[in-house]
Amino acid sequence: MDKRTTVTVTMNGTEYEVPRGQHLDEFFRNVFESDYRRYIAAIVNCRLYGLAYPLRGNLKIRPVTVQDRFGHGVYRRSAGLMLLEAFRRLQERGTIPAHAHIVVGQSLGDGYFYHVPEFDTGMHKETITALEEEMHRIVAEDLPFEIMSYHVDEVRQMLEESGQHDKIGLLRTHWEPQVRIVSCGGTFDLFHEPFAPSTGYITKFRLSAYWPGMILRLPARGAAEVQGPTPQMKKLFQTYMETRRWNEMVGVENLGQLNSAVLKRQVREIIQISEGLHEKKIAAIADMVAQRRPEVKLVLIAGPSSSGKTTFSKRLAIQLMVNGIRPVTVSVDDFFVDREHTPRDENGNYDFESIEAIDLALFNEVLVSLMDGKETAIPRFDFKLGRKRPKDEWQRLRLAEDEVIIVEGIHGLNDRLTADINAVRKFKIYVSALTQLCIDDHNRIYTSDTRLIRRIVRDRNFRGYSAAETIKRWPSVRRGEMRNIFPFQEEADVMFNSALVYEAGALKTVAERALLEVEPDDDAFVEAYRLLRFLRLVMPISKQNVPPNSIIREFIGQSIFKY
Repeated sequence: MDKRTTVTVTMNGTEYEVPRGQHLDEFFRNVFESDYRRYIAAIVNCRLYGLAYPLRGNLKIRPVTVQDRFGHGVYRRSAGLMLLEAFRRLQERGTIPAHAHIVVGQSLGDGYFYHVPEFDTGMHKETITALEEEMHRIVAEDLPFEIMSYHVDEVRQMLEESGQHDKIGLLRTHWEPQVRIVSCGGTFDLFHEPFAPSTGYITKFRLSAYWPGMILRLPARGAAEVQGPTPQMKKLFQTYMETRRWNEMVGVENLGQLNSAVLKRQVREIIQISEGLHEKKIAAIADMVAQRRPEVKLVLIAGPSSSGKTTFSKRLAIQLMVNGIRPVTVSVDDFFVDREHTPRDENGNYDFESIEAIDLALFNEVLVSLMDGKETAIPRFDFKLGRKRPKDEWQRLRLAEDEVIIVEGIHGLNDRLTADINAVRKFKIYVSALTQLCIDDHNRIYTSDTRLIRRIVRDRNFRGYSAAETIKRWPSVRRGEMRNIFPFQEEADVMFNSALVYEAGALKTVAERALLEVEPDDDAFVEAYRLLRFLRLVMPISKQNVPPNSIIREFIGQSIFKY
């Protein structure tokens, strides 16, 4: 074949000569034949693309299924646009008022919460049922998700005419003459990440009522169907609603509004109000602990990686002292079992995140003794030797009447950690960066992305890890969170959302530099590229504006606290 009209594609170790410009979906149809619909996207030279991507140049391809975490994101994104098209159709029929608009919110279990602000009494079940039925019609029509480019001025006018004013602010910082959009039927959105080839790929979903809106439920990774009843996550949802009120208060509910505030030099006030709301919440939590004294002797703080637990615990300690309560910290790390007794994961590596890696009997014995007012020996763990230090080196401690024990760790909400402690003597706090700032009304900033960006910045600044190393560890970190943290989050007495509405701008500069250091042929570049595409939407914010006690300082440095 003429090399000027063909390209060489390498997939699963096999080379294929294909016509230059052939789209991925046609290539997959030829290679996989009747099985081609298993694949919803592809990683091409370490970048994720939809199947409309034309093959030009010699490429390495990895097919992506819904079971892949990148493919799962494509599935969710495509289902979300189908919901918007169903909503538009019901508006055309008069089932939903023409002036109403739908807004995406918090991820809850296996789906996303959506609500319609114009529905004061919430969404009726009949409307939700009609939307789901319309989505199934859209599946049967097998409509393509079409990606098109228009001049930025044309897109701005299209957004104005369709009432999508929340997206117009994003174009203020878009300096390219062309803007890509994605359409499904009569609905379009700004294009941010790849979609499925067509609606016929998105067959499994469920819409469930969840006052005042609904949840678009999708199969969990590895599952063929939506499974089980609608998740009830009362405390998480209350925290989400509280943060929405905070965002409304500061006047920043989407990325376009944040960028506009930066350009107008109004961001300093937004930072001050956001940090003030954090401090007020931390003070309220300290007051709750004080109100349950003297019964409460133990405060447990848990949360996933890079949620800001350490800074939160230090700020909480200050607020407890304002209430006349002196905090005493006990580190779970000093209660690790000796290395030879540490459990191993499925790959044979030490699993330090397993609760079995902790000497639970000794931990409970020490806590009970302290809370009973006895002088108690606190172990010290030698991490180089992988065992506890000799007992004559253990710290001796007696808890005074005005003191309370603070324990920070991933297992804090799991009652197995403190099985011998009566529930009335414990106060449990769940800390996480539950991002509520959205790109716009229809596109979320993923909670896990906020924490991953924080971790990339911190690891590069203080731990000597590159962004590539952090990205490669992240799936293992997430698996540990799914097993050890998230199942227990509703056990908390109170939740604290550590996300700050402005933080993407404050993290942007260091995060971008770290991500650009990832080599384009590194497996980590797939994720790095995706995060870079998100960060290009964000206006940078000088870290000089970030207060020295902010949770963000835990990641960017120059905090007043020692870590």
